[in-house]
Amino acid sequence: QVQLVESGGGLVQPGGSLRLSCAASGIAFSVYDMNWYRQAPGKQREWVGIIITGGGTNYADSVKGRFTISRDNAKNTVFLQMNSLKPEDTAVYYCKVETRREVYWGKGTLVTVSS
Repeated sequence: QVQLVESGGGLVQPGGSLRLSCAASGIAFSVYDMNWYRQAPGKQREWVGIIITGGGTNYADSVKGRFTISRDNAKNTVFLQMNSLKPEDTAVYYCKVETRREVYWGKGTLVTVSS
C-alpha cells in the first residue's frame, strides 16, 4: 500500500524558513517524479514544484528563488526547503506521486507564516 507522510510544518515568522519532508512507502520511490502542492484557506490547491527522477526541478513562479525541492532516494524521502517565507505562503502542503495506475496524496502538513 502506497503511503505518503508529510512532516515539518509549523508556525514561522515572515522571512523565516522551514523544511518539509515527505516520506514515501509502498512504491519504488526512485523511479517516480515527486510533486509538492499547497492549499491556502478558502483557495484551490495549487502546484508548488516538482523534482524528477534525475533530480531536475521546476517551480511555480510564486515560489521560484525561495523554495528548493530535493530528494533522498535511499530514504524514500522528498524535501521542500522554504526560505524567505511570506504570510501568503500559509497553507497545507501536500506531496503527490503519480504511478501508472493511480495518483497518491499525503494528508498534508500545515505551514503558518505569521508574526
